[in-house]
Amino acid sequence: MTCTDLSRQINTNNNCLCIGLDPELGKIPKHLLGLKDPIFEFNKAIIEATKNECVAYKPNIAFYESLGRKGWESLEKTMEVIPSTHFTIADAKRGDIGNTSKKYAETFFETFDFDAVTVAPYMGEDSVRPFLEYSEKVTILLGLTSNAGSENFQKLKLKNGSFLFETVLKEASKWGSPENLMFVVGATNAASLTQIRAIIPDHFLLIPGIGAQGGDIQEVITKGKNSEIGLLINVSRSIIYASNGEDFSLKAQEEAKNINAQYQSLLG
Repeated sequence: MTCTDLSRQINTNNNCLCIGLDPELGKIPKHLLGLKDPIFEFNKAIIEATKNECVAYKPNIAFYESLGRKGWESLEKTMEVIPSTHFTIADAKRGDIGNTSKKYAETFFETFDFDAVTVAPYMGEDSVRPFLEYSEKVTILLGLTSNAGSENFQKLKLKNGSFLFETVLKEASKWGSPENLMFVVGATNAASLTQIRAIIPDHFLLIPGIGAQGGDIQEVITKGKNSEIGLLINVSRSIIYASNGEDFSLKAQEEAKNINAQYQSLLG
């Protein structure tokens, strides 16, 4: 699925919600822990309950690879139950040079068949190029993140008066096209969305940080959307952990519906 396909889904459904699948054994409902694969069973129930309320799912790879072989198996089975109509993102934040990046790209685009993967641009174009060579896939570069540490480097002022993140956006946007290149912009940086849109008016933005991290959804949509909407807004914890009881999937569905209703009222 390319950005054109994603845009069609978003505009047809008036829905730009992406749900992060970040399962932790210490947080999922206790009644699942006795099952053979509690992580998968948790994900499966969340997907079944929320698939009509979102257009994308974003598994955070750290929550799977930390469990070793079983975690990778849970991820593989999770991918099998996500509907083909939904955009899938491997939140892996990979990035290296040469054959290493090529193997990362193979891992997520071929072995697991994700539509997109998040990539760190710090090592430059040659570290990103192996991902972009997959013309029917999407590379999502970290642009301006929502964590406190983004102040360390991303917001450094350069001699030309620009912030470092602005230079990254400007240069990296030349490596691909709005069809195969997306950027991460944290919701807690919504005030910067106007200047970001001036640099990359046509690219999709993946926006994490709504909900538990405190991002302002109205400001994000007002300042971040373009003529094609061009936004994929991720929510994880407030949906998947809406309840830790046996009603967890129902509560996740209710929370996703409430969030989606907010989005739709702002999208127009």
